This record gives sequence, C-alpha cells and structure tokens, in this order.
Amino acid sequence: MPKAPAFVVAHLPDLPGTPCPCGTARRAFAEVESFPATVHLTEIAATAKVHYHKTLTETYVVQECDDDAFIELDGQAHPVRPGTAILISPGTRHRAVGKMKVIIFCTPKFDPNDEWFD
Repeated sequence: MPKAPAFVVAHLPDLPGTPCPCGTARRAFAEVESFPATVHLTEIAATAKVHYHKTLTETYVVQECDDDAFIELDGQAHPVRPGTAILISPGTRHRAVGKMKVIIFCTPKFDPNDEWFD
C-alpha cells in the first residue's frame, strides 16, 4: 500500500477553472486519497444559481466581495464581507449574490453528481 503524502501544496489561482452553478471553481486535493475533502477557489458570477447538495457540507470563506454582496440560504439573504465564514449543511438551498471570491471547503470530496436544482 502506498504511503500517504506528508503534505501537498496547491496554488489555487493556478489551477484550471471549471464552470459550476456559482461561476468558476478551481479545485484542489481531489486526487489526494488520504484527505477527506476538497478545497476550492470560486469566483462567483452574477448568475449564480440556487442549488443544494444531498451529501456535501460546504464551508464558504469570503475573500473578496462587492459591498452589497450576500449569500442566500433557504431563501433568506445574509450580508457578507471579507472574512465571513458560512457553514452550509446538506439540503440547504443556497447561492451567492454579487461578485465575490470565496474559498470553499467541501466534505466529503466534491462530487459533481451531487448538485441539485429545484
């Protein structure tokens, strides 16, 4: 059995961007079997779609955002600013509104088949 790496370094802005319901995500650590999560740098587009996950828990950490940006959680708007952290449990309908850049921690690892829309 191969030994798990002692560490892995990822420079998120250099990773390839992948379209997602929120905008563009740059995802790290999906290939690290010993790490139970993925870490994303996501640039939120103005057209972020309300969605939810059945198994994923997401933690958003806002890095940059417009002054009037907010996150919508189960239909309720919550203002955000740089440094805001939001824990989003499975089943919570959510979307970010306004231009922003966030770090997202997904546990378990991100699965594109676990993006659901009403």
